[in-house]
Amino acid sequence: MNRTSYLLCFLLTGIFTELHAQSGNPLFSDSNWSAHFQATGIIQAHPSFTSPYSGQNSLDPNAERAFSVTSTLYIGRRLWKGASIYFNPEMAGGKGIGSTLGIAGFPNGETFRIGNPEPVVYIARLFISQNFNLDKDHIEYITDDANQITDRLSTSRLTISLGKFGVADFFDNNGVSHDPRTDFMNWAFMNNGAYDYAANTRGYTYGLVAELIKPGWALRFGTALMPTYANGPSLDIHYLKTNSETIEYERDFQIHQRKGAVRLLGYFNTSKAPNYDQVVHDKITGVDTSMDVIYGKEYGGKKFGLGINVEQELSPSTGFFMRIGWNDGKTATWAFSEIDNTVSAGIKINGKGWKRSGDNIGVAILTNGISSGHRNFLNAGGYGFMIGDGKLPKYSRENIGEVFYQLYIFDHVWVSGDYQFVLHPAYNQDRGPVHVFAARVHVEW
Repeated sequence: MNRTSYLLCFLLTGIFTELHAQSGNPLFSDSNWSAHFQATGIIQAHPSFTSPYSGQNSLDPNAERAFSVTSTLYIGRRLWKGASIYFNPEMAGGKGIGSTLGIAGFPNGETFRIGNPEPVVYIARLFISQNFNLDKDHIEYITDDANQITDRLSTSRLTISLGKFGVADFFDNNGVSHDPRTDFMNWAFMNNGAYDYAANTRGYTYGLVAELIKPGWALRFGTALMPTYANGPSLDIHYLKTNSETIEYERDFQIHQRKGAVRLLGYFNTSKAPNYDQVVHDKITGVDTSMDVIYGKEYGGKKFGLGINVEQELSPSTGFFMRIGWNDGKTATWAFSEIDNTVSAGIKINGKGWKRSGDNIGVAILTNGISSGHRNFLNAGGYGFMIGDGKLPKYSRENIGEVFYQLYIFDHVWVSGDYQFVLHPAYNQDRGPVHVFAARVHVEW
């Protein structure tokens, strides 16, 4: 199946499903059900760039291009008062440039580190949510959305979700930049790059999240399964030996009648992730020269990190975001991205100012770094699951800028153009810079 066939297949699926939804089928008209759909195709390419040397995880210095596609069906059903179940079958295919290797802040948040580019259908999410109203006198109307059934809930409530989902569905959300299907494509803009949140290769896990929601603030806690090995497809069921905990406090505010929010996040992971300094020491002393940080042999690896996430309305059409993230960087990255500290910021402007309210333009920058232990590991010839040029004699922060324009074509269809400038890919001053160009088609209803 070629790339054009992929895209046409999912576009036609979206159009067919939309027509079916409007045909009066009771599944879609019944308020006890929720049904939504998305399909996204991205073509991304980079020209050749300077590269005096390369390693097994290096981005290919020769010009290349890659195509990725995802399609998701969001089905929800009310079970009883305050409870609902959500089921998301998903199809994904294609790959990222360089097989999703060689850049820590990878330019396409829609791709996975999977070798086989053929499309695969799998269950992305299957979870139950239960709401407990805490104040019967103050009720708000919740509108139908993806994985959200129309409901009337207390402004003060406790929500518990249990099952298979993405941890990023609940934590580190941001109204300006959080979805590579519609916003910035880089996955270090999609989430806090230093947040090594629990997930398998495709970004999902099994866990429990409890949310205390009050007027003006919210408190969340989650616990979830970690992968069996670094960024692996299977999840380790030995919960008492390996797990991930996240806590987040969110506070809403206003500045000159402009809405904003700040989120403070902390997480702690326990896994089989090896210690970078120990791995380098073992190589030097000849105890173990494999420098393997992918397939950890012993439980007990620990990582903790912190994050700050801010969004602020600057005008009726302009929103600002900023994220600051840090983790201790002592043990190997186990799930998300090989980033130990990061700062990102940007703005998104809606097109209503030029009479194109369906359009959006975004500009953002970020800088990523790694710990001294992580640095020494890479310079000693080590490879993580995502980066490694065989050596790192000239470490430098990985700096990325991105600009995109999202064009509204017609009902439920958007096309975007995107450019990213990557300075010091994989923290290597000797390689790059890399210019990444992309086109994206997104369908949703």
